[in-house]
Amino acid sequence: MVGGEPPPGRDGDLDDPAFAGLLEESAEDLYESAPCGYLSTMLDGRIVKANATLLGWLGRGREEVVGRLHFSDLLTVGGRIYHETHFAPLLAMHGEVNGIALDLVTASGDRLPVLVTSVVRRGPTGAPRVVRTTVFDARERRAYERELLRARRQAEQERDRIEQLATTLQRTLLPPSLPTVPGIEVAAHYHHASPDQVGGDFYDLFPLGDGRWGFFLGDVCGKGSVAAAVTSLTRYTLRAAAVTDPGPEAVLRTLNTVLGQEVVDGVPRFCTVVFGVLEPADEQCRVTFAGGGHTPPAVLRADGTAAYHPTTGGQLVGVLPDARFVTRHLTLAPGDTFLLYTDGLTEARTADGPDTRFEEEGLLEFLHQAPPAAAELVSALAARLAAFGDGLEDDVALLALGLPGSGDRP
Repeated sequence: MVGGEPPPGRDGDLDDPAFAGLLEESAEDLYESAPCGYLSTMLDGRIVKANATLLGWLGRGREEVVGRLHFSDLLTVGGRIYHETHFAPLLAMHGEVNGIALDLVTASGDRLPVLVTSVVRRGPTGAPRVVRTTVFDARERRAYERELLRARRQAEQERDRIEQLATTLQRTLLPPSLPTVPGIEVAAHYHHASPDQVGGDFYDLFPLGDGRWGFFLGDVCGKGSVAAAVTSLTRYTLRAAAVTDPGPEAVLRTLNTVLGQEVVDGVPRFCTVVFGVLEPADEQCRVTFAGGGHTPPAVLRADGTAAYHPTTGGQLVGVLPDARFVTRHLTLAPGDTFLLYTDGLTEARTADGPDTRFEEEGLLEFLHQAPPAAAELVSALAARLAAFGDGLEDDVALLALGLPGSGDRP
């Protein structure tokens, strides 16, 4: 080998005179120059022995420490209190304490973070005689822990900022409150699956003039900033299109044309949606609506029945240039409620396993038992969403439009 001493561990190394001296170190040498601090104290804490490593850390001579100081004299004020109230009692009770974090005070007054392990040694009769303590330098560990704590706090602050940003952005994509529609009870609810992500579900209710009201509810593909941009585009396109021609199919065709131009990296931006028009008159309300690939709306009647009104044949909005949409009509009487929802509700898991979805059958069964008024219905559904727990993996938007009735359901 060129230069230096050969590494230990090869054949013949133990016979090399260069390593013979290393094997002749005395126990005292190993004690004094160990990579950790050692000290021995009497039961009252008076130091009777300390190795050179510890004395070097403290910057003190042996004559200053051995026979003159107690272990607690090496500690900070807080450390002394902890020693008297916890460390010493635990040591007396269990005979040992392990890995206790303390701060020693050096001769210059600086703090030295250490980890301390102490063991009570007993004599031939079993009586405790001396306490042997091992002291590990914890400066790098403390610095590492402080860095971890700083990084954790920074991450928590960043997460809070992201959640606040997501919440603020989500609020811009939903109406701050629903308007008052004469003769109609309206209620809505939005469940966020993740507080730090902007969902793609949306809804709205707005006046069209002549006593008519436009409404829509839908779900944009995806989440995050891209979904937020498409959601915003979708909401304002639906509102603007309804001003020109409120016919549901015409509104959805306009939206389909607009979304068809939003292709990013060859992937179209699309959504499912139900758009409709309310026309209240003579204690009734005519509802005209069209759907584009969305879950079927449901109607709860005053007599306690509930049924879906699907827009079968309505295609996704934004995928095909000539997408087909289907219009439906129905009339709400006093006590009836029209419910729109997104598929996060029906796709929620009621238990562990892939085949335990709530699905449309479960929702319909729930609606048969649900309260009739729009606000009460939405409250009941919101409670059901909370009961799903971890089974609710997607955002959910709810919009209920009803005519107040007299009395409860039979």
